[in-house]
Amino acid sequence: MNRRSSDKGAPKAPKPRKLPKPVDHKAQAKRAALNALRRAQRHADRAGVKLSEWEGEFLGSVADRLKTFGRAFGDPEKGAPGQALSALQTVKLKEITAKAKGEKKEFKRRPFRRKAEKSGEPG
Repeated sequence: MNRRSSDKGAPKAPKPRKLPKPVDHKAQAKRAALNALRRAQRHADRAGVKLSEWEGEFLGSVADRLKTFGRAFGDPEKGAPGQALSALQTVKLKEITAKAKGEKKEFKRRPFRRKAEKSGEPG
């Protein structure tokens, strides 16, 4: 008997499905932050923009802390859970990236103020 004729009638068993790998959100945030730091430095180098000594030190020290600890800040109140950079580190990184790209827009930090009370309303 021929092998082919015996295989035609038998249905093939379905391949077992591979389960997706669990996503490690902390590692993903760490990689994204390291890539953003490298990207900012690369933009500055390519454009010939001279970063201040403090900005260069900031990029280096944050990258070192990310590699060592997986996040660049110690106080959990300074950043969102699962994030690698604190809120202020993220703002400063955006400012450095904008400077490296040659964008003139500066991020202005305004202190919290009370909203002006409207006259005529009982308060």
